[in-house]
Amino acid sequence: MSDVEGALRRAAVKLPPDAPDAALDGLTDRAAVEGLLDVAYATADSPLGPLIVAATPRGLVRVAYADSTTSDEVLEALAARVSPRVLEAPGRLDEPRRELDEYFAGRRTEFKLPIDWSYLRGFTRKVLRETARIHFGKLRTYADVAAGAGSPRAVRAAGNALGANPMPIVVPCHRVVRTGGGMGGYTGGLERKEFLLRLEGALL
Repeated sequence: MSDVEGALRRAAVKLPPDAPDAALDGLTDRAAVEGLLDVAYATADSPLGPLIVAATPRGLVRVAYADSTTSDEVLEALAARVSPRVLEAPGRLDEPRRELDEYFAGRRTEFKLPIDWSYLRGFTRKVLRETARIHFGKLRTYADVAAGAGSPRAVRAAGNALGANPMPIVVPCHRVVRTGGGMGGYTGGLERKEFLLRLEGALL
């Protein structure tokens, strides 16, 4: 738990047990106004299991499969790489959760969410930005992505960058496959990759 979240929870103890959600939301809003909230996070349900979703004022920074990593691990990584001012604030993740719901329901083929790329560096950032351009239902190879990121021979490095993708689904690394049609890897497991590609009609 972050220092900010701990302080806010201690403040929330002073509220009556049946305090409305609006009162708790008010604490979050106050933290934001006072510059104490840099990263907001929440959980979201999905057909692939619960997701941990996090964003900064600039945009989305994290989507994680909750059964692949613990929430504490996700929050510790965000605190170390983005800011220690991390707080659970579901209201600030309404739009990402809504777009994810629409995607899984088959009503959305493109995410409109702003993405905060600021803490990604070098070739990894180039690879993931290139991956974000792959359209719904389309497949590209690791070699394609490496070339699009400016280093055609760095296929293995491109695969490593995709394996470390902090925003799966929204930055669609599931749409990247091996030359020749092999599935390749996926941070959430191949069953999830197949599910997403079938959802998009890229696999029969």
